[in-house]
Amino acid sequence: MVISRVGFAGLGSMGGPMALNLARAGIPLLVWNRTPGKTSEQVAAGAEVAGDAAELFTRCEVVILMLKDAAAVDAVLDRGRPALAGRTIVHMGTTAPEHSRGLETELLAAGAKYVEAPVSGSRIPAEAGELVAMLAGDPGAIGEIRSLLGALCREAVDCGPVPNGLLMKLAVNVQLTAVVTGLAETVHFARTHGLDLGLLTDVLGAGQLASPILRVKAPKLAEEDFAPQASIENVLANVELIAAAAGRAGLTLPLLDASRALYAEAARLGFGDEDMVAVVKALRRR
Repeated sequence: MVISRVGFAGLGSMGGPMALNLARAGIPLLVWNRTPGKTSEQVAAGAEVAGDAAELFTRCEVVILMLKDAAAVDAVLDRGRPALAGRTIVHMGTTAPEHSRGLETELLAAGAKYVEAPVSGSRIPAEAGELVAMLAGDPGAIGEIRSLLGALCREAVDCGPVPNGLLMKLAVNVQLTAVVTGLAETVHFARTHGLDLGLLTDVLGAGQLASPILRVKAPKLAEEDFAPQASIENVLANVELIAAAAGRAGLTLPLLDASRALYAEAARLGFGDEDMVAVVKALRRR
């Protein structure tokens, strides 16, 4: 399938660099964002700007959604619904698995194709085109859009039917949340005891705990750099989705529950727009 034009809705912290990478790859791109004024980089790279969300579905065979939450996804699709037939909708954000399953049912009934493709990674991997996509849906529809993912992702993994892509994303985020929260506690402990935090980062990076997330987040904690890559608010929303999915399955996740309480506390303290490592501020207040 030759795709003549791709639509992209949602130019936030993740969506902005993702759309920019598509435009830089030479893919004919039409972008739209609910808040105006976030399209200049994409336009400079060759993208066009849609007047409204419905225009994406009118002019594009494939429309990628990288939106904040389920309400935003539903709003965009409602406005575009008359032109959904024959379109392929690629949902790359993170919503509840049940929401995604409902989307698939509704879109297939409207004559559209649906691919679930949430991604693992924050703003830096998004900028570098090194995200990991977890794909779910009809294999034919996935095959049609897979070539687009090369500009966005280092890996694109087939996870089976919807909503297995989102369930896989939530499973990955169980580990991510525990790792970053544990790292915040580690640095909090070391700082309180007067240790050299640069040396701590070196020691962590030299052993079995070395990882890309450590290389990114340990210096941010050491330098108290809370500029957002993945915000407290975003992480808390993901943790709430995990907790809900765990509850429906009758699971108990005590580490996640402890992290959930800390991120909620950090948000209440006014740190919701800061990077997830700002969870250390909640630890300091205790």
